[in-house]
Amino acid sequence: MRERGLYGTTSFGLISKLWSINWIFVLLLCTLAGIGYAALYSAAGGAAEPYAARHGLRFGFALILMLTIALIDIRIIARFSWVFYAVAIGLLAAVLRFGHVGKGAQRWIELGGLQLQPSELTKIALVMALAHWFHRASWERIGNPFFLILPAIAVAIPVALLLKQPNLGMALVTTLVGGAVFFAAGVRWWKFLLIITPIPMAVQYAYEYLHGYQRARIDSFLNPESDPLGSGYNIIQSKIALGSGGMWGKGFLQGTQGHLNFLPEKQTDFIFTMLGEEFGFVGSVLLLTLLGAIILGGMVMALRCRHQYGRLVALGISVNFSLYVFVNIAMVMGAIPVGGLPLPLVSHGGSAMLSIMIGFGILMSAYVHRDVEFSDGRNDS
Repeated sequence: MRERGLYGTTSFGLISKLWSINWIFVLLLCTLAGIGYAALYSAAGGAAEPYAARHGLRFGFALILMLTIALIDIRIIARFSWVFYAVAIGLLAAVLRFGHVGKGAQRWIELGGLQLQPSELTKIALVMALAHWFHRASWERIGNPFFLILPAIAVAIPVALLLKQPNLGMALVTTLVGGAVFFAAGVRWWKFLLIITPIPMAVQYAYEYLHGYQRARIDSFLNPESDPLGSGYNIIQSKIALGSGGMWGKGFLQGTQGHLNFLPEKQTDFIFTMLGEEFGFVGSVLLLTLLGAIILGGMVMALRCRHQYGRLVALGISVNFSLYVFVNIAMVMGAIPVGGLPLPLVSHGGSAMLSIMIGFGILMSAYVHRDVEFSDGRNDS
């Protein structure tokens, strides 16, 4: 039964909305979080504290938040896209003045006794703002370079603030997420080529301006054996743990590299390595299949939206999740330098989980309200 909505009579009741939620997708997220609970239980040596219990509580809260957001009309969410972006930028700027310093970088801010990493939320806010800008733009307007100035600035502001922290890895990921929305909106490929072409030439000069720990990460990536007890220690131990898992793994709670504390940051950045040691190649492939199913599910829901805002915001959020997965797994396998991104819904940490589930809530709202019609206005305004 339909009822009058925000912009007409295309919305529907609460029961219909609950029925329209993609519960298979929700089940996939719960399964992934359950794997995270088991992994964190193992990381603590077979105890729920201090990691697994908090992980479960955080996910429970985040799941309720995600489902609540999913029931909100996507047009209301779209209306506040730039407000959310402004708040996220404000928090990101506040980090530079009031944030906590750790490992040479200033990335965390304390709000009401809770530590928050605003860079995580900023990516979601950026996707929303760009989707709002492009959602009514015609092919001709997108082809106009002047039309791209404001969204380009919207990407440049958080990237500049992230570089100031400094947080090079997150700045690169934020740039890629923004670029994905530009591409999905229909920005011509040759414009990306103009931006990408000078990058290889600039890299050799940029190295000299990197912070010491950033250069150490690159050096250890290129030749980890040059400092096996220092900057190369993490990646060497990660490769040993992955290789020692073999085909079937050593068994739950039986991983020697992890439980003898050879494996660093096993509850956060290197949790995939610990899972690989305990469950082997087969377990790792199954986990990658689950992660791939979540990414594919997000993409499919995006493509089923009839309105451009929903398509763009859902695709951007799916790309954001996929970059988490790619960077974390490529990092622990030694394919890219160590970057500090967690494995989503598996690693210990509240900010990443909160931002991911908020993003999935917005994605789900776009899917639940995939057939609604936006009124004439922005991006005509």
